[in-house]
Amino acid sequence: MASKAADVIGTQPLLPQPWVVSEVTRETDDVVTLTMDPGSGAAPMVFRPGQFNMLYAFGVGEVPISISGDPAHEAQLIHTLRAVGFVTRALCALQPGDLIGVRGPYGSHWPIEQHAGRDIVLVAGGIGLAPLRPAIYHILSHRDRYGEVALLYGARKPDELLFPDEFDAWRKAGIQVEITVDNADACWEGRVGVVTTLIRHGRFERTAASAFMCGPEVMMRFAAQELENQGVTPDKVFVSMERNMKCAIGLCGHCQLGPEFICTDGAVFALPRVQRLMTIREL
Repeated sequence: MASKAADVIGTQPLLPQPWVVSEVTRETDDVVTLTMDPGSGAAPMVFRPGQFNMLYAFGVGEVPISISGDPAHEAQLIHTLRAVGFVTRALCALQPGDLIGVRGPYGSHWPIEQHAGRDIVLVAGGIGLAPLRPAIYHILSHRDRYGEVALLYGARKPDELLFPDEFDAWRKAGIQVEITVDNADACWEGRVGVVTTLIRHGRFERTAASAFMCGPEVMMRFAAQELENQGVTPDKVFVSMERNMKCAIGLCGHCQLGPEFICTDGAVFALPRVQRLMTIREL
């Protein structure tokens, strides 16, 4: 770990670069998508689906946020975040023209390219759709490289669904999009129930599928079990463990999960690597 951190430190990873907010999109009552352009001295960013950046609200602090934009568009950065603390509330309050500090990208990525030729299952819960969206964009750009693709997405309520305006376009591009909510309102005509109930509705070949999941850990545990029950082997399941990251370079130890450091070894892991750790209480 020491050598890994030393290698990263040599690139000045703690120095944020200035980016300028160009657009603010209100997704839900407490979720905002920030579109940003490089500021003075900042270069366009090359990233892989599933990676994250550290976003710095000047005078407040910084937080790790997964990139939710298209990896093919290096000239813009897009991050979707929920206002849950001092820093994220400050970031969600930014307006077009405001400066934001960015350092990254960090972490592992969805190994989507290595699974070309297979069916793809994307399982998302709540704001967990945001880190998976770059993988969806990659699939859309290379649709002929993959078999059946199913997005199984659940949220607590209909008004908490992210990116609903994109669902039809994804469907027209050949992605099966199945949606469910935990609690329906009078206007909801779709499915009601937890996201794991959608797995049986997915149109994919169970023994030839790879799955990518992001959401609450309890959701991912049960979804992984249901996928295995359906015939998807654990070695073809990948999860994003986005918890407790602070420095992003493996120095502070705040995100340690057993022998793993989420920020440097993840945040995307092959399921067998973290499956047992996810079941240990208070770890």
